[in-house]
Amino acid sequence: MVAHNQVAADNAISTAAESRRRPEPSSSSSPPSPSAAPARPRPCPAAPAPGDTHFRTFRSHAEYRRITRASALLDACGFYWGPLSVHGAHERLRAEPVGTFLVRDSRQRNCFFALSVKMASGPTSIRVHFQAGRFHLDGSRESFDCLFELLEHYVAAPRRMLGAPLRQRRVRPLQELCRQRIVATVGRENLARIPLNPVLRDYLSSFPFQI
Repeated sequence: MVAHNQVAADNAISTAAESRRRPEPSSSSSPPSPSAAPARPRPCPAAPAPGDTHFRTFRSHAEYRRITRASALLDACGFYWGPLSVHGAHERLRAEPVGTFLVRDSRQRNCFFALSVKMASGPTSIRVHFQAGRFHLDGSRESFDCLFELLEHYVAAPRRMLGAPLRQRRVRPLQELCRQRIVATVGRENLARIPLNPVLRDYLSSFPFQI
């Protein structure tokens, strides 16, 4: 899963190899005490293979903020399946209605996320590209500032490429359903105008989408 701290770690210069060096043996020549328990050897974790991460470095702080925001929203949406393989995604979608979709991590180079959707011909997966600070589907010229604006666009499009998301929890909490209904009724651009206490207003704005 591309979580907040993982996104930063994927784009930082790793010092993990240095921190994994085993400690040097003590230079003391004193024999160990007979009563002392023998030291249990500690396994040395294997260093990651070169190029283990496929994520490129960010070109700006603005790009970094957009990806971390997308990650936070994905954590809250319920239909983000993390490092699910393409085979696993297609197996989960196979028995679902046409249009059912989920978002997962992509293992393609320079691609953070992938969209897996049940089409009339069967499940398929489409890369979600992030270029010049905007998201777009592979093969499409339409781009969006926010990943969830992209998803909402294809849910509402006349051809209805996307239908209902496949959530990991089939039964959603009542508060999530209420939030979705409020956003659909007043629009996310008007959420700040609703006379609510700050806690409820923050909850509404934490996921201001109708999906």
